[in-house]
Amino acid sequence: MLFNSLDFALFLPLAFLLYWFVFAPMGLKVQNGFVLVASYIFYGWWDWRFLFLIALSSLVDFVVGLKLSRTTHTHARKRLLSISLITNLGLLFIFKYYGFFADSLASAFYSIGVQLSLPTLKIILPVGISFYTFQTLSYTIDVYREQLKPTDDAISFFAYVSFFPQLVAGPIERASFLLPQFFKERRFDQRKATEGCRQMLWGLFKKVVVADTCGAYSDAIFDRYGELSSPLLIFGSVMFAVQIYGDFSGYSDVAIGLSKLFGFELKDNFKYPYFSRDIAEFWRRWHISLSTWFRDYLYIPLGGSRGGTASSIRNVFAIFLVSGFWHGANWTFIIWGLLNALYFLPLMLGGKNRRFLGEIAEGRTLPGVAEALAIAQTFALTCLAWIFFRADTISIAVDYLQGVFSLDHLSQTRELLNSLGIGKRALAMVGLKCAVLFGLEWYNRASSFGLAIGRWPTPARWATYYAFIFWILKDFGNERAFIYFQF
Repeated sequence: MLFNSLDFALFLPLAFLLYWFVFAPMGLKVQNGFVLVASYIFYGWWDWRFLFLIALSSLVDFVVGLKLSRTTHTHARKRLLSISLITNLGLLFIFKYYGFFADSLASAFYSIGVQLSLPTLKIILPVGISFYTFQTLSYTIDVYREQLKPTDDAISFFAYVSFFPQLVAGPIERASFLLPQFFKERRFDQRKATEGCRQMLWGLFKKVVVADTCGAYSDAIFDRYGELSSPLLIFGSVMFAVQIYGDFSGYSDVAIGLSKLFGFELKDNFKYPYFSRDIAEFWRRWHISLSTWFRDYLYIPLGGSRGGTASSIRNVFAIFLVSGFWHGANWTFIIWGLLNALYFLPLMLGGKNRRFLGEIAEGRTLPGVAEALAIAQTFALTCLAWIFFRADTISIAVDYLQGVFSLDHLSQTRELLNSLGIGKRALAMVGLKCAVLFGLEWYNRASSFGLAIGRWPTPARWATYYAFIFWILKDFGNERAFIYFQF
């Protein structure tokens, strides 16, 4: 079920009314049971067969957690953790990565003259499997480390794993943060609900109005990259950068706002990453739940930066390459991760990876010249890496990059722009949408989301809300899927 769909527009008010006015008076367990049922309906709306996978992951980790609490024997605890890791990562491998490894292995043998025939699996990638796999793994790992007490409440645990606002595309919530909220009485808070509605409105604006518009242009340009001029290819990469940010962070905003409507708190997943002054700051602000997951469950266990230079370099490459591979079974994602590791490495080796921890241009309206240049440089490097993320193959990405630095078709830029159906009016409109997005985010960069305008004068505030609602409804009909559904 898409947030930007008519189905969800009907599902949300019904779920909200039942949750607060029918099931809440019956007690916390009944209310949690409704969350579980609503979450399974929400997830099963795509394909009910995928419910068996999320139920299996939930069951395995629930049982493993209970058994971990009943033994102190080191080998037994390791075996139990292994059951969780093998089950969850095994399912992820089969559904997401088997085809990639099979094809890559067959190609490698073919290159040395050996014909290798491997069985193929014609299976659909379950929506959100990478997200809920990492979410449920955080539970068993933390229980194994004795950083979290296991629960014997199956309904609450299953509801935690499948919590519908953030189930499909995050944020990836740790059990230590979200699970305890299922054990506390929740009362309707009008202030939080109002803020949640405001954040949902902002998220839908980012997705429906900005991301989908930019996505249409980036798709058209990437589809015809071989015949377009350098300015258009640069424009296409920028459009994709805005698209993926508006699309993904828009989902997170809707998820966080939606959770507030139901009395839950989720952690911020984005903190205005395109205002970052270097790549290290970018990764502290982009997809924060995934970055911190890899930091706590991969980077630090590998030794982090505590060892020598060689081990630190190894660990940096490990976390970025695994991050790239998490996004998809394609060599393009591996190269994307590798590029970001290469961007990050000089900062780490020079001890400059934590120099920008505060707010950009704090206490000032505009950034200084040096800050503005640093932001522009970071954005340019990010756009370059996004080309590999967006391209279907490495060769397409390389050809696209060659076109970016080529003078071919330069004199035909205006004609090519018109051939793509992008006239002056369309350019002005997409420029306006991007200006509203980043203008409000800059204005509210000290807040958790861009539409935090609760202190504006009432007429200006409501005029803005109605303008956003009108804009969203105007562009609402496409029901374009969120990019991160494929991950």
